Amino acid sequence: MQKKNLKKTYKFAIRTSLYVTLFATLLVGVFLYYYHTFNWQVILFPVICFPLCFLIVQYRVERFIYRRVKKIYDDLTLLESTSLRQQPITTDMGTLTKEIDKYARDKKIEIETLKVREEYRKEFIGNVSHELKTPLFTVQGYIDTLLDGGINDEKLKKKYLNRASKGVERLTYIIKDLDMITKLEVGDLSLNKEHFDIVELVKNVFELFEMKAAKKRITLTFDIDYPKPIIVHADVERIQQVLTNLIVNSIKYGRENGTTEISIENLIKSKVIIRVTDNGEGISKENLPRLFERFYRVDKSGSRKEGGSGLGLSIVKHIIEAHEEKMYVESELGVGSEFSFTLEKAE
Repeated sequence: MQKKNLKKTYKFAIRTSLYVTLFATLLVGVFLYYYHTFNWQVILFPVICFPLCFLIVQYRVERFIYRRVKKIYDDLTLLESTSLRQQPITTDMGTLTKEIDKYARDKKIEIETLKVREEYRKEFIGNVSHELKTPLFTVQGYIDTLLDGGINDEKLKKKYLNRASKGVERLTYIIKDLDMITKLEVGDLSLNKEHFDIVELVKNVFELFEMKAAKKRITLTFDIDYPKPIIVHADVERIQQVLTNLIVNSIKYGRENGTTEISIENLIKSKVIIRVTDNGEGISKENLPRLFERFYRVDKSGSRKEGGSGLGLSIVKHIIEAHEEKMYVESELGVGSEFSFTLEKAE
């Protein structure tokens, strides 16, 4: 690069020196001819003039460009352009232009990223505030009623204390889920991977929510019989949480007399894919891209009636990504949804 830069500078200096030498030689020749003192020694003039002009032009051009370019570098350094400052100062305009363009692009991307993060932060704070204030105001209202005299009514006291307890329970869900998702995002939540039977784990989760599903007459089932164990390598507690959140969601948004079906298939030799399919409400296409965002709700009124923290799917995605696996979702409004994720098979 330096040789290329020097050649460009030399080329300019040589041309300029040549023009100056030719013009000066012509001027001197005319002057000597006019005074009748012209002789062969005038040939020495361009021989001496050219190298002198070249040295002067080369030095001055280099110094001029260097000072100007150095000022640009110094100005950019004030803007914390560490990537530029680490490089040697170049006087090649083409190279400098590319460096400045790259710096401008990087800064533009950085600014856009900061804007997105700021919007996300504002939205997140607003969501947290909204999710927390609903149960807080509920609990406060019931307690205030009891303090205002309702505590003397045994029937009312029990009823309001139960409702306040549910509000506190929801607050606990939100705080626990927020704590977990924060740990997952920063990598503080370590995974305790082990070998276990995913078929047996699904059966255990089915048993946990059998009564909840029965209330809506929803059947929890496998797509086929799995007589043999399917051993995977993952954190059994976290994968149980993934299955729990997905099955609870399928019950929450499922139709009465519907089904929630689990299938376990070989994806490749070392991977299996677990699918949770329901024939519930389904999700519209415009909602799918934001489905795994914190507190994002497709049906806000319905989800609040059912309770929960609004962080379930976001936690599911983070747990699967912490396992370095993939999460997928397919859904059609009015038809149903299918959530699936991959896991590593045990060797």
